[in-house]
Amino acid sequence: MTVPMGLRIAAILLWFNGFGFGVFTLPAMRNLWSGRDLPMVMGFKAYGGGPFERLGLQTTVWLLAAFLLVCVAECLAGALLWGGHRGGAALALAVLPLAGAFWWGFALPFGPIMAIPEVVLILLNWRSLR
Repeated sequence: MTVPMGLRIAAILLWFNGFGFGVFTLPAMRNLWSGRDLPMVMGFKAYGGGPFERLGLQTTVWLLAAFLLVCVAECLAGALLWGGHRGGAALALAVLPLAGAFWWGFALPFGPIMAIPEVVLILLNWRSLR
């Protein structure tokens, strides 16, 4: 079975979000464990200064670990989707609300930019999933 290009693109978008956001959680967690401040990434405090902090929820190692798990789930969904598996599409859609909460809370605007076309591509190609 040939996997439609739309699903392959959706998988790439999942990997982009999952890896792109997940990789920066590791130095942030290391800094917090060692009592240092959150690192700066591209001129912004990584995972800090967003609505979570304005609501009084400080960025912690455990909050970052939870976000890292969401990012790993996105990467896994991308791998399954690349192979045309319906489970990958279901995982991608299931993890989206969790990812969205973190994107909002950490003020990460690029998450939704990738997620919108990803969801559209999954839904348009749903029938071709096995």
